[in-house]
Amino acid sequence: MLRTGKVGLRARDEADIAVLHAELYEDIATYMIADSRPWRPVSAASPASPYAIGEPRDDVDLFSVVELAPDELTGGDLAGAALLWAIDSHNRSAHLGLSLRPSFRGRGLGTDVVLALCEYGFTVRGLHRLQVDTLASNAAMISGAVRAGFAQEGTLRGAGWVNGEFVDEVILGLLASDWAGGVTRLRGLSGAQQGALEDHGDEKLAVAVLVEQHRDVVAVVALHRALTPAPPRNAVIASCRTRPDSPAW
Repeated sequence: MLRTGKVGLRARDEADIAVLHAELYEDIATYMIADSRPWRPVSAASPASPYAIGEPRDDVDLFSVVELAPDELTGGDLAGAALLWAIDSHNRSAHLGLSLRPSFRGRGLGTDVVLALCEYGFTVRGLHRLQVDTLASNAAMISGAVRAGFAQEGTLRGAGWVNGEFVDEVILGLLASDWAGGVTRLRGLSGAQQGALEDHGDEKLAVAVLVEQHRDVVAVVALHRALTPAPPRNAVIASCRTRPDSPAW
């Protein structure tokens, strides 16, 4: 399991499928935000369910998201789903996707999930670039990505068909060099200096990640804070858009 802050990313279990399908896929309004493909009536037992467990693929890595207690390294309550998709081994890039169950939204988990996916993509997979694609109206996802260090790179006007209308999408990106710089800065600072870095008023994001080894568990202690308001507690959902060429997840 890969742990960051309050969440862990683990392999998907059979028991996860029915819960994720019922709360994420059957919630059509949420699905339209999280996926660019049209919703279709598919049962949780079908291999076509977005949360079905298939054979490993080179272009996608699927995770279940669990919420963990401060000292908990395994277990945890199922909080949602996450993935890296469109993994390009030649250009060493990938896109992030995540969606949280309704009862786990508004609890500050979205940024931790993004950080965990970054740790996996950059440190484990050795990628060079990660990208977030989301609706311009999805303030929760944009704020979570920015708090994790992503920079907003552009807007795709009228690129998404959502709930009967075309809407704008935004692209956010993060490079491995930016991520590595945050890790290096943290490792060279004392606890007091880390706190000062968090509160430094230069209107830039302070993101740092320290990796500790716990036998077969990688614990990632994330210290992060953006000098921008946190997303409202009633934010719709922290989710990223997947594309037609991405796998079912």
